[in-house]
Amino acid sequence: MKTTDSSIIQLDFSEEMRNSYRDYAVSVIIARALPDIRDGLKPVQRRILYAMKELGLAPDKPHRKSARIVGDTMGKYHPHGDSSIYDALVHMTEDYSLSIPLVDGHGNFGSIDGDSAAAMRYTEARLSSGAMTMLDNLDKGLVPFGPNFDESEKEPLVLPATLPNLLLNGTTGIAVGMATNIPPHNPSEVIDGVIAYMDDPDISTYELMQYIKGPDFPTGAMITNADDIRTIYETGEGKLKLRAKTVIEDSDYGRKNIVITEIPYTVAGNKQKLLESLLTLTKDKVFDEIYDVRDESSKEGIRLVVEVKKDRNVENLLNGLYKKTALEDTYGVNFLAVKDKQPFTFTLKGVIDEFVHFQEELYTKEYEHLLAKAKDRQEIVTGLIVATDVIDLIIEILRGSNSVKQAKLCLTLGITDGISFRNPDSEYEAQTLTFTERQADAILAMPLSRLVGLELMKLHQENETLLANIAEYEDILGSITKLHKVIKKRLTTYKKQFGRPRRTELCNLTVTNYVEEVKEEDIYVLIDRFGYAKSMDSAAYGRLAPETLQEIPHTVMMKNTDKLCVFTDQGNMYQIKAKDIPKGKARDKGMLIHNLCKMNNEENGLLMISFEELFNSQLLFITKKGYVKQVSGIEFETSRYMVSASKLDADDLLVAVEQVMPEDAIFGDRKVIMITKKGMSLGFPLAEVNEFKKTSRGLKGITLADNDEVLHGALVQPDTDIKVFDGKKYNVKRIKLRKRNDKPMKSQILVK
Repeated sequence: MKTTDSSIIQLDFSEEMRNSYRDYAVSVIIARALPDIRDGLKPVQRRILYAMKELGLAPDKPHRKSARIVGDTMGKYHPHGDSSIYDALVHMTEDYSLSIPLVDGHGNFGSIDGDSAAAMRYTEARLSSGAMTMLDNLDKGLVPFGPNFDESEKEPLVLPATLPNLLLNGTTGIAVGMATNIPPHNPSEVIDGVIAYMDDPDISTYELMQYIKGPDFPTGAMITNADDIRTIYETGEGKLKLRAKTVIEDSDYGRKNIVITEIPYTVAGNKQKLLESLLTLTKDKVFDEIYDVRDESSKEGIRLVVEVKKDRNVENLLNGLYKKTALEDTYGVNFLAVKDKQPFTFTLKGVIDEFVHFQEELYTKEYEHLLAKAKDRQEIVTGLIVATDVIDLIIEILRGSNSVKQAKLCLTLGITDGISFRNPDSEYEAQTLTFTERQADAILAMPLSRLVGLELMKLHQENETLLANIAEYEDILGSITKLHKVIKKRLTTYKKQFGRPRRTELCNLTVTNYVEEVKEEDIYVLIDRFGYAKSMDSAAYGRLAPETLQEIPHTVMMKNTDKLCVFTDQGNMYQIKAKDIPKGKARDKGMLIHNLCKMNNEENGLLMISFEELFNSQLLFITKKGYVKQVSGIEFETSRYMVSASKLDADDLLVAVEQVMPEDAIFGDRKVIMITKKGMSLGFPLAEVNEFKKTSRGLKGITLADNDEVLHGALVQPDTDIKVFDGKKYNVKRIKLRKRNDKPMKSQILVK
């Protein structure tokens, strides 16, 4: 088909991408990830509850297959995949995630350990009593409805929630460019806070916190920075520090047990991972104090046991566990919710204010509905009472009429045309009748049993009740104070139904650092020619074959409490704690030294030495430009993992870093050798090299010709043969020096 210019739509690509992404972002923010400030629900949660309501799954009805609920929700209201719907359904059953679960699950819906729920075809569900506080009166027109995705059904745009669900159950959601994270709260405290706000809308956050003391997580545990809660409530953002609750118990053979009884809310649904992390720390011997870790949890509650070795500092170990595991975690708070299709960050008072306004709107519509219904019924009852007084006339009208329509016209408008009356006076009386349409319909449908005296009495009693109700409804609608009184009464009922003691303890604790208890022993650090490092104890090192040791170019003996110092050609010194070097056997590869000390890939290690040995010695530095200096090892005492070890020009590099032993400084018979790129060499006594600070460049050790540079440098013994490889063969350069009062020593240095 040939296209014409009129069939081509020209669009700017960047503008189209911008518009499309903006539409996507708005859809995710409004229609998926963020809750509505009024009912505290995301769209998928609201649709699940509404679908269950439509299926008649009330708390007093039998459970229904979850697959049926998911199918109805997806087919009618939420066409985004069954797995996401089922995940949301499962979440609403979790009593360890929600203060008031909204779904009553039957079957395997997972556990706090982290077990996943069974497939939806195996589980069943129905609405909980908590969900009914959000669904009652849904048929009274209290909330707006809108079309579903294909306009074949109607769905509520918000549920008539009469409990502040957003605060009670909290929520978590990640949208585009924003996220919400609202912690759950205690039902009793929140209800008291809402009532206090209705009594005094000008109440401050501090005064509100006399009722709502802070978040109350279903898993209990502790909030250790309680003083920060006020700032979080006033700004809507902040961080809570959560810590597990523990007790110390005596165990067998003089050991102690750290028993974890409550875990942080951030670990809810991942308790097994917490246990695995404790086991990993034990297996890797990160904490040498741990004897055993086991899970003794049951239906009575959580009980994770960490058995501590005899005569170890239990409190110190506990501080280490807080630091290394999720027993202490951070919960980021962000009171972000949707209002009028726009995301806003709310304060605590702002959330309560929005809820109260929503309740005023709901209760006003509810009582308007009740008032209209009572007036309609009172109209009918009044008509029936009047009708019983003139029942003989009405019977005569009915007997003389040719149709119901004719009789109805007579009852409402007094039209008697075509109706046969036995008594002429009856026709005159009939012309005075003025019943309403509703009254006429009720009279025409009235059974004769209504004429019994007892039934007539009931009509008069009902009329009196209706008149009293109408007066009460009008009174409530005419006074905001009385409307609030009704709201408070229902909230107080909910407090009795859902209230419970606080679970999460609020306190202020200072962080205590863990002091590692390590038994000092000698270890050997082995670095192979590829740069892989590993450590082993003295016994394992002693069992290594000589052939194996010959393949290891660098071996450093040090204490397991010491640090390995690595000097590189770019003038840096890196420090690696001995405990961070992986322990290995003869055949184990180890870890790349560059990864252990976060060294640049372009850097090359020149000297590996323990800090203890470094501290008690001098270092000789030789650079590519021929500068030399000695630096005391004391200069390199630092807690930082990387420091500059020597000052270098922009185009200079270190070619050698050599350890100078104390005896070398005393006798001074070692010699510094420098060999250049053009084959020139120079040797001079070490005693001629002065000591400098590490921040200095040093002194000129050799004068270089143009385009020449030092390739190799070394600190050698007297009578050392230096064999320099020129590309074809080794050329020997012999240095003759005699050690005082001793025979000449010979050794060889091969330089390529």
